[in-house]
This record gives sequence, structure tokens and C-alpha cells, in this order.
Amino acid sequence: MTAPEVALLGIRHHGPGSARAVAAALAQWRPDAVLIEGPPEADGIVHLAAEKDLVPPVALLAHAVDDPAKAAFWPYAEFSPEWVAIRHAVEHDLPVRFIDLPAGHGFAPAPEEDAEGTAEEGTAVEEEDTGPVADPLALLAEAAGHDDAERWWEDVVEHRAPGDDALAPFAAVAEAMGALRAEGLGESRRDQLREAYMRQQIRAARRAGHRRIAVVCGAFHVPALERMPTVAHDRALLAALPKKVRTDITWVPWTHRRLSQATGYGAGVQSPGWYHHLFTTDGDPVPRWLTRAADLLRAEDHPVSSAHVIEAVRLAETLAVLRGRPLAGLTETLDAVRAVLCEGSDVALELVRDRLVVGDALGEVPDAAPAVPLQRDLTRLQRSLRLKPEAAPKDVDLDLRKDTDAARSRLLHRLRLLGVDWGVPARSSVNSTGTFRESWRLCWQPEFAVRIAEAAQWGTTVEEAAANKAVGTARAAGELAELTGLVETCLLAGLSGALPAVMRVLADCAALDTDVAHLAGALPALVRALRYGDVRGTDHGALAEAAAGLAERICVGLPPGCVGLDARGAEAMRGRLDEVHGAIGLLAADPGDATAAGTTTADTTTAAGTAPDPDGLAGLADRWAAALRSLARREPAGGPATGAPGLLRGRAVRLLLDDGRLDSAEAGRRLRLVLSAANAPADAAGWVEGFLTGGGALLLHDPRLLALLDEWLTGVSGEAFTDVLPLLRRTFAGLEAGVRTTIGGRVAAGPLGEPPAVDAAAGELDRARADAAVPVVALLLGIRPRIPRQAAGRDT
Repeated sequence: MTAPEVALLGIRHHGPGSARAVAAALAQWRPDAVLIEGPPEADGIVHLAAEKDLVPPVALLAHAVDDPAKAAFWPYAEFSPEWVAIRHAVEHDLPVRFIDLPAGHGFAPAPEEDAEGTAEEGTAVEEEDTGPVADPLALLAEAAGHDDAERWWEDVVEHRAPGDDALAPFAAVAEAMGALRAEGLGESRRDQLREAYMRQQIRAARRAGHRRIAVVCGAFHVPALERMPTVAHDRALLAALPKKVRTDITWVPWTHRRLSQATGYGAGVQSPGWYHHLFTTDGDPVPRWLTRAADLLRAEDHPVSSAHVIEAVRLAETLAVLRGRPLAGLTETLDAVRAVLCEGSDVALELVRDRLVVGDALGEVPDAAPAVPLQRDLTRLQRSLRLKPEAAPKDVDLDLRKDTDAARSRLLHRLRLLGVDWGVPARSSVNSTGTFRESWRLCWQPEFAVRIAEAAQWGTTVEEAAANKAVGTARAAGELAELTGLVETCLLAGLSGALPAVMRVLADCAALDTDVAHLAGALPALVRALRYGDVRGTDHGALAEAAAGLAERICVGLPPGCVGLDARGAEAMRGRLDEVHGAIGLLAADPGDATAAGTTTADTTTAAGTAPDPDGLAGLADRWAAALRSLARREPAGGPATGAPGLLRGRAVRLLLDDGRLDSAEAGRRLRLVLSAANAPADAAGWVEGFLTGGGALLLHDPRLLALLDEWLTGVSGEAFTDVLPLLRRTFAGLEAGVRTTIGGRVAAGPLGEPPAVDAAAGELDRARADAAVPVVALLLGIRPRIPRQAAGRDT
């Protein structure tokens, strides 16, 4: 009996030329078994490659059963040599096996090291797979007189069709790699372990009775597989491997964009879209690719004609000749695209790079592929809600008044809670401020498969997993703001089952937290959920009670809590002050909405059986105004540490003025006191910044305020002016451009103590013309017009 023959097909991972060569070699040599570099755990699911629903790009995903975060991917595109070998084997009903080190060894925990940094006796350290100490392609290209390894490899492999002897290119590559390794091109410890395991699997295939065995592996490993050492040698190497971890493996969709990154074998493909075109196109690929580029540019409103395409093809071919290349490569083709189709525009060229050189292809996986129950539930929801995962970003506007859109919103919020950011909230293209509309940007990423496997510990359905994750997150939360944000997320995600447990943790945390900054950071999220969650029809009784309690404690603790803050603390507190002011305004604006926003009376009772007091909520605005007044009066009489910063005092006065609880005369009096010579210039500048934040139009409406500010500023000493200048610049830079221009004109025109003169030619108000516009204005405002009697008499 003749000895079994082994054909070692050394390839470059994800290379279209290598893929064509593998296809030709397998067709010519006709093996009876195919061995492929890859995780042996995938032997049980490799048959799924025969399914028409398994469409590359796809990847093998292996993860530790007890710790899904430990995961690894083996991606395959249609132009990957391994995928070509898999397809050949399943189409010809041949045994196909993966022969790389099992993934379970890679997931094993690293052994602890002693004080000297050596591994403990009886254990082994799996060294980091850093690969060869030098790039073998770069060394071969340099030996051939080329300075660009990628271009050299494209010329000698990727752009050449297989000849009469399909095995000859592999013999040449093996000889070159053997010479490099013989010259001292080193390999890592992990490479030695992998190659020992591959040799063991080749021996196993021989013992199984296979006579013609094709081995598809990285070209770097071929010399180590040609020279078979003793079995004892390989066993001794493999004995040092750590114990395998129990592992699950499946097929998952992949993308060309993810292939372009350094994933999988650590060699990112910079141009997967171009490689896919090279592999799938018969004949000269350049004219067809340039035609696709022209179609893309036309779709984006670039003026590209057939003549442009013809000229671009000529230019690409001419550049290839001038550069001594057998065929125009990607470099020549992109040069032609930039010069002819894009007319020198790098912006248009970047569009071609993104859409065609890289691409947004997303693979598909059949239902028969192994998956955790959570993944299957997500797939079911994606189909029922008609939300197809896509690799290209897609903007979606949801109308929460529609059942399907509301269900989509809940799904996206639940997935975000589980760490799967398939959808990210975005600014709506529809100019609407209604609470019934949401806008999302959807973009599916391959690594979401790992996060779904990690989230499977929380439940078997998306709703169950999100609810359990919310409760677990609440119990582990360390800050009050995190809990209130979680409450808001639970409402948006429709997790009514998790809300009571989260609210209990929130109540306990709020009772123990005495930091007014924490309370102020927590209230806005609660009020948003309370005020704007009505469109989802959720119960808000407990929320209203918690929000009212937080608001009361903030009103009491705000003035003393602002005393002695430094500049950074004052800036942070100002943001919280604005947020709390808006939240209390919403909470106290309509007690009915705050207690039962869109719900029935029975729904407003809290868990304790009592409903929030509408009168108490209505009086909350008064108590908040009193807190602002107290804050505005806390001046640093005995130094900065004895009072509130000017930034916060000025902001409190501005909020009271905007709410109509302080008239302009009183605001002017306070401004005059602050800008007096008795106050430090830095404190006065901070007060002005807080007072003018949010708009400086009041300086135009009340010239007295502008005059006071101008008088103070011109009287500041030179040394003090240098100190307050950054604050003043920041303050006035935040004003509207038109306001700044008008203020500058007023100051230049002077004097500032009087209101601007009114043109006498404008005359008095024409009441007849004004009355004629009343019905239209009333219709726009949705109110009933009230026409004066004399106007009605004239109409009759």
C-alpha cells in the first residue's frame, strides 16, 4: 500500500489570489480529506456551510461557556482561501476538519507567577501570539527588489490566474518560506504549539485511512508541517498546554468593514470590497470596478459620464505599465478615480474608498446554527418588528403612538440596557418637539454576538434579561444619579416588572444620601420619566412621590450646599442648578400631570397606597423660589469660604427674573450692589457670568443694566481687569452674535443710561389694522378671539 499523500497549500489569509489557487489545486488534486487551519470545536457545525442561508462574510465565534466575555472570532469572506476549501469539501461530500489549537486552550486562565516572574511548577503559560519576529512578505519583497510588500504580493499572487500546474505556486511559496525560516526567521512559542497540534491532526487523518489529504494553512506554517518530527516530540510540546475550558462555538454574521480592522488572524484586510471584486469578477476587473465607482458617484450627484469611465480605464492601465505592474492594482485604480471621476476631489474619493474599497457587506447565518435562547428571541423580535440588522448606518424615526414603533422603541432601549448598542438615540430629521417621537441610528456590529452571549446569563428572552439586568444594576449602583437614570431607562424600555425593585433601591439610597449635588443630579431624570413617559401609559405614582421628596430636600439643602465651592465646583453646580430649575418647573407646572401623566386616577396611587399631594406639588415652585432667594443673598462677607460663589448667586437672580418672581428694578439693584467697589472684581465677574448665561437680550431691553455693567467695567483697575478678563470673555462669547453686535453699537453710541430714542415718524398704533390680525393670531394659538366692541360695530 502506498503511503498517504499530503498536499500543503500555504495561503495568505483573506487573499483572493490564494483563494483562486486553492480552488484550482483542490479541483486538480482531488483529495479525499480536507484539513483547514481553524478551531477544532467547529467540526460539528462546518456542515452548515452547505446551507444556502450561510452567506459570507461570516465568522466562527467561540466563547467560554462559563465566561462568555472570553471569546474569539475566525472571520471568513467569500474570497478567503479557507472558505473556498470548506465549500469544496461540503459540495463534494468530503471529510473536513479544523486542525489548529482548540479555542478552549486559549480561554484557560493564565497561571499566577511567583515573585521572580516565572510560572509556577507544573503549569504552562500560553505566550501571546505575536507571530513571527519579522514580516515574511516584507523580507521576500525586499529580496525581490521591492519596497512595498503589499504591491509585490498582489503582483505575484493576487493578480495572477492559476496555470496548468495548480500546485506549482504553493511549492514556490513553501520553498520561499522554508528559506526564510532556515535563515533564522523566528517563531513564537505559540506557533510551535500550534504546529505540533497540526502535525498530530495530520497523523490522525492518515490513521483514519485517508490517502490524499489537502492541508490549507498559513504559508508561514508549511515548512514546519513538511518536516515531521517524532510523535513523542510533539506530545512533549503539547503536554505543556493548560487544561481546556468548556467552549461553545457557532457561526455569526460578519462585515467587510470589520474585516478591514486587525481582527481574526491579526492581519486586517485594508480593501475587502476590492478583494471581493477581484475574486468574483471574470476577466479584467478594472473596467467593471470603475463602472461601479461611476454609478456610486452619479447616485451622489457627481457629474460622471461614460467618457469619464473610458478615460479612467486608460489612465489606470497606463499607470500600471509605467510602474511595471502586470495589472492595474488598487493604487492605480484609485489614482485614476481621483484624477478623472472625482476631478481631484479627495472628498469624493473618500466616498469611493468607504463604499467600494471597504464596503458594507453583512453576512447571513441560517436558523440551524447554534445560538443561545436570548439570541433566538432577538432574531424573532427583529423579524416580527421588521428591523433587519444592517452594517450600514440607518436613521429611523419612531412614532410612539403606533404599536409597532412603540415595540421597536422598547426593544432598542432593552438592548441598550444589555450593552447591545444596535440603536443609538439621534437627532430627528423631523423638526418636532413632541414626546411621541424618537429618532435612532441603527448599525449592527459583529461583536454584538458576544455581548448577547454575555447577557444570556440574565434571561432567555430580551425582556426577561433586561429586567433582571436592571435589578442587578440597581443593587450594585453606587450613586443616586445612576439609579434615577436607570428608572428612566426602565420606563422607556417598558420594564414594569423591574421598576418596583429599582424604586425600592432608589428610595433607600435617596434617604441616606445627604449630598445636595447628588440629589440635584438625580432629580431631572426622574422628572423626565414622570413628565414625558405618559405616551407609553406607565404607572407614575411611586415616581411622583420620589421626585417630590427629592425636590423638597434640594430646596432645603441647596443654599448651604453652595457655600465655599471653588471655581470648578461652582461651574458643575451651575449646570445642576439649571437642570433642577427646569425639572421643578415641569413638576410643579401641572400637578395632575405629575401624579398621573395620561393615566387613570386609580393608577396614581403609590406602592404605599397613597397618592402624591397636588397642593404640595403646586407649592413646590414657591419653595424653590425661596431657596433661590436664599442662595442669592449668601454673599461672601467674611471671605470666599463664607458665602456662595458669585456665579451661583448671579444665576439664582437670573432664574428668579426669568420666572417673574423678581422685577428688573430689583435685579438692577442687586447688580449695582455686586458691581460696587466693596466687592472683589473676580466675584463680580462670576456674578455677571451667571446672570447673563442663557442670553443677554435683557441688557438690550433694560439699558440701565447695560449702563451699570459698563460703568463697573470702566472703573476696574488694570491689575484686576487682567484677572477678570477671561471670565468676561467667556461670558460675552456665550451671547448670541446679534446681541453682541447690538451691545457693541449701544456702547459705541452712548450714553447708556437712557432707552434708545423712538422714531416719531413711526406714529401711534393703528388699532384697526391690529384688530384685523386678531382672528388669525387666535387661530394659530388655538384660542377664541376677543374682538373689541368698537371693532365689531365697524364691521356691522
